[in-house]
Amino acid sequence: LGTGILSGFFGIGGGFLIVPALIASTRMPILNAIGTSLVAVAAFGASTALSYMASGLIDWNLALLFIIGGIVGSFGGMRTAQAMAGTTGALTVFFSGVIFCVASYMLWRSF
Repeated sequence: LGTGILSGFFGIGGGFLIVPALIASTRMPILNAIGTSLVAVAAFGASTALSYMASGLIDWNLALLFIIGGIVGSFGGMRTAQAMAGTTGALTVFFSGVIFCVASYMLWRSF
């Protein structure tokens, strides 16, 4: 509930909140938390996509490019995450670094 409220309020991807929340609250490994987060985000995205489709507010050419890129990129990302998960802490450090970079960029843009 808290993650959903923060995602809706800030308008950010749920993965940046769901993954750390799952790790902290359930102590599950980061690779499992990422997979669980992706399923949850897919459910949120599907319901939102259906709403936008019903209202006719979709540029289908652009949407198709995002869908193809997402499918291809997800396989590369999955393989990379699995490889990094075998190295002690590498995936956690990388994930933390990405969050730090995004936060730094947002702070820089706000000034």
